[in-house]
Amino acid sequence: MTAPKALFVSSNRIGDCVISSGVIREIGRLLPGAEITVACGRPPAPLFRSAPGVGRVIILDKKQLAGHWFDLWGQVRDTRWDMVVDIRGSALAYALRARDRRIYNRRWETGLRKVEMVSRLMGSETPLAPEIFLDDQARAEAAAVIDPQLTGGAGPGPILALAPIAHQPGKSWPADRWGQLVARLKAEPRFGRWRFMPVGGPGDRPPATPALEAAGPRGIDFVGKGDILASAAAIDRAALFVGNDSGLMHVAAAAGRPTLGLFGPTEWWLYGPWGPRTATVASNETRGQFAPIEDLTVDHVFDAVIALHDRYAGATARPA
Repeated sequence: MTAPKALFVSSNRIGDCVISSGVIREIGRLLPGAEITVACGRPPAPLFRSAPGVGRVIILDKKQLAGHWFDLWGQVRDTRWDMVVDIRGSALAYALRARDRRIYNRRWETGLRKVEMVSRLMGSETPLAPEIFLDDQARAEAAAVIDPQLTGGAGPGPILALAPIAHQPGKSWPADRWGQLVARLKAEPRFGRWRFMPVGGPGDRPPATPALEAAGPRGIDFVGKGDILASAAAIDRAALFVGNDSGLMHVAAAAGRPTLGLFGPTEWWLYGPWGPRTATVASNETRGQFAPIEDLTVDHVFDAVIALHDRYAGATARPA
């Protein structure tokens, strides 16, 4: 008997891919034994390589005149799909031969969290929680970077992971304040044994530099050290995570790390990290109102980190 075939057209953004990652297990529940093909952008592609049921990941590199969609069409048009799930709402999903189509529509965006909207798309009465599908390769790549740094400096200790970059305008808290925050936390007795680990891609070095400099021997450098799944494995070794509204923030929350998201002129009530051990801090914390992220003070973020620590880590924080 031939296994059912499912196509999941996901995002070119890491955050959106994480937010909608619950679709993978739901496809498996609706179509037991399904062979799942995922189409997504290049940066988030490693997130799916070990996802259950996923046998193929098609990378969509954006091209002029929608050329990437024509490329995808050429790779999937000859298959008779048992299910097509498209969170991008593309025309391609309507043109394929499919027994069951589930196509996202932006007109549904009326105040629900994206996780909830994707869950409704799949017909689930309960939210499909995001998930990170770590594998041995990612864990080994993270260990190869982290472990040598733990043996030097201040030695082993719990890790606070930091994501000081967001790639959309207005979302990045000023780099110098990340340095000030780390300096404040180093002087706080609660964090006496902690290490501070900025995480990011190859282009994130400048925003991470003040935090690393402030951390000194207690710093761990994981900026530009691996793909997104290796970064997820590094974050998974942390006891707490603090970051801008970014893909890494959603990765940390999906990995189950206590997560604090920093927000400026974006809707924290809609796009905050998903999960029971998460919190947000915003430059304007009145729902429906906004302020530049530069209005978010170091004192405000420091207090929020302490609250996150006391609620979820405290004396039980494990060394990396």
